[in-house]
Amino acid sequence: MKTNSQIEHQSLEDYLSLKYPMSIYPEDDGGYTVMIPDLPGCMSQGETLEEALENINEARDLWIETVYYSGKKQIPLPSKRISI
Repeated sequence: MKTNSQIEHQSLEDYLSLKYPMSIYPEDDGGYTVMIPDLPGCMSQGETLEEALENINEARDLWIETVYYSGKKQIPLPSKRISI
């Protein structure tokens, strides 16, 4: 069954093109932690904000690819649409 927070039978490219909101946290000892709340467990870190954003984009792609190819659960839609 299709819900507002999920889409079924889309191509991998469709999923990878979705833009997810991110939570960015500066660390006390330097660097940043970035999370994508809509994708459970999807997080990364970087020494600089640019590095953290590059790393979270790679983590997002790997998260989506892993779930897509496993076929075990659906990939959630972003909780809100954003443009970067």
